Amino acid sequence: MVRRHVMRHPWLSLLGILACLQPLAASEPDPLDFAAAPHRYHERTPGDPFTRLKGRLESGETPLNRTSELAFVRSLLRTLEIPESSQLLVFSTTSLQLGLISPSNPRALYFNEDTSVGWVPGGRIEIVSLDPELGGIFYIFDIPRDTAPIRAERSGRCMNCHAGEDTGFVPGLVVKSVLPGPGGGSLDSFRQMPAGHAVPFETRFGGWHLTGADSFTNHWGNLTGRLQEGTLIRIPNPLGERFRLDRYPVPTSDFVAHCVHEHQIGYFNRAIAAGYRVRTYLHTDGPSLKPEHQREVDADAVELARYLLFADEAPFPSAAIRNDTSSGFRHDFPKQHRVDSGGVSLKELELATRLFRHRCSYLIHSAQFQSLPALLRDAVLERIRGALREADPDTRIAQINEGERRFLRTFLSNTVPGFKTEGAKPHP
Repeated sequence: MVRRHVMRHPWLSLLGILACLQPLAASEPDPLDFAAAPHRYHERTPGDPFTRLKGRLESGETPLNRTSELAFVRSLLRTLEIPESSQLLVFSTTSLQLGLISPSNPRALYFNEDTSVGWVPGGRIEIVSLDPELGGIFYIFDIPRDTAPIRAERSGRCMNCHAGEDTGFVPGLVVKSVLPGPGGGSLDSFRQMPAGHAVPFETRFGGWHLTGADSFTNHWGNLTGRLQEGTLIRIPNPLGERFRLDRYPVPTSDFVAHCVHEHQIGYFNRAIAAGYRVRTYLHTDGPSLKPEHQREVDADAVELARYLLFADEAPFPSAAIRNDTSSGFRHDFPKQHRVDSGGVSLKELELATRLFRHRCSYLIHSAQFQSLPALLRDAVLERIRGALREADPDTRIAQINEGERRFLRTFLSNTVPGFKTEGAKPHP
């Protein structure tokens, strides 16, 4: 059976859905078997950012600050070009290092567009680095003492969670929302849908600290719980009440960083799974795909186009978040961005009615998008062009007003290889 983990949309016909879910012939390979040909996940040398850096770190050619555990983490983040302000603090025991994680010792996560770092004070460093084709590449290593060398090892145990239903059965990224008990173990879980910006805000953040959103209270962040006579009791768990904030690089677990992290994970998991499917079909069929496989590609192209155009973004919880000045991430995030000749970027934040100002994701410029199989990438761009047409736009993909469609036609024509539309003119 083709294993899919996607949200199909009402406008797709029932017949189309059933066609996409038809069982494959018994002799056909599972398109999401990442260990098999043509993927050979465990055999190929990855091309992700951390793998490329790993040798220099282990040899000492790229030195890191070893004066303290915190200094080491901060220097690693600088080397990986990950902003400290991306810090997210999670106190639920959802990690390989669950024995160290608790409300008194949260795990910290840091991220940019292609690499995430996990760290528990007193524990090991965890890395997830994205290979454009293979997906997540997982490493774990000890913070070295004195002059001991760094030894970053590929972690197979991470695949227990990072290649299952939550990721679409391919090596991807996971974000959970649970209500932890007093020690961090989960009492209940929420948001039973794939990660991404469509997840309702009121089901997010369980087991996480949340800062920079005081005007928004209908969520599961900053809470632990207990069971009392069969009833789940919420217990406030304010940031820094049970641990010292100076143990971490910054004193925040920022709402904007949470939202960007969620958006990225939703795209990456969908794109990684779609890429695996297409490469399998090209491997088995050759350049002319079987009709049932072509339907799969078409369905993936629709889903990725809708995701990149924020077609199903959850309503923003509070316009007052825009006025919060505690977020360092909202200033650091746009610094590395693609702009057109008019100085405009898709990373511009809106934060009153939605996350971003423009209705197309900056991830259309990412290596993970540009490295999609050409057959799939071109199909996604074709559907985005259809949604942005001046006349008779395809509203099944996204409903975007004409002024924004006009802007995106020009911007994407100027900045995205292979995206050209009639009537798109470069900025003067």
